[in-house]
Amino acid sequence: MMLKIGLVGAGYIGGVHARILAADERVKLVGFADVVEKRAQDLANQFGGKAYTDYEQLLSSGIDAVYVTTPNTLHTPIVLSALAQGIHVFCEKPMAITFEDAKRIREAARASKRLYQIGHNRRFAPVYQFAKEKIAQGLVPYSANVKMNRGELKNPPWVWNKDITGGFLFESTIHLLDMIRWLMGEVLELDCRARANVYPDLDDFVMILTFENDRYAAFSSCAHATWSFPFERIELYGDHAAIITEEMEKVTYSPGLGQEIVRRDYFQLTNPEKWGYIKEDQLFVTAVLEGKAPPVTVDDAYKSIELVEACYRSARSGQRVALPLA
Repeated sequence: MMLKIGLVGAGYIGGVHARILAADERVKLVGFADVVEKRAQDLANQFGGKAYTDYEQLLSSGIDAVYVTTPNTLHTPIVLSALAQGIHVFCEKPMAITFEDAKRIREAARASKRLYQIGHNRRFAPVYQFAKEKIAQGLVPYSANVKMNRGELKNPPWVWNKDITGGFLFESTIHLLDMIRWLMGEVLELDCRARANVYPDLDDFVMILTFENDRYAAFSSCAHATWSFPFERIELYGDHAAIITEEMEKVTYSPGLGQEIVRRDYFQLTNPEKWGYIKEDQLFVTAVLEGKAPPVTVDDAYKSIELVEACYRSARSGQRVALPLA
């Protein structure tokens, strides 16, 4: 069976997914929708299919699944419409930019007989797959340091606009909030402090996360850090053991005192491999065709939004916030 897929949002990340899907012999790309007709037409010219400026026309064109790769604030109506029409959904992060919309999507996905997968691609990046493998083999991370910075909110020019992104934490930071939960377990409590130091909205965050089994992580995220390497880093500390990642490029594993330190360097991989995009797309297609659960579920998507909401609530109140949120 060929899986007929449409794509809503023909910007950079839409093009990344289109190229991966076009190379999958199980997939037929049948349409692209974007409010800028030329962008949709460019992808249609490159990969075949039809261009639309109205996503509802694409959803009603007979597709089996849709990729939602629009700006953050547009995700909710497209996803809800697709699920209501019986269409499988792959949605780029974030699930939504409000806690209430995240609840609506979660309930719609649970009620639907179609799959919903969120684009937390870092779960499939080799650096983080390596870390997860070592944890599965017995390393217990008692504590962690996490850093997710952005160099600036100037380029592209829309990234500073809360009306498009939902706020700084909904951009790259949400990836590592999901990642640290994936590596260390459920968050029970979060204490966050934040300020608007350079941009109009909150752009500097420092938080302490408390996990199950009394484990902790210190997490910082800055929107104006310059592009100094590495802008993304996780350090996991076990019993005289540690795992340290440097973006999607390198990971270091120290298994114990007096033991050989293992380093993996993924520099030579292509970005779609290194960043996990190829694997997440392949697994989504497999899940749809074989009727399996998606590798990143609607509950995973919801809990990442819940963590962002908890950060903002704690930052506004100056108080610790317990999870799950009421």
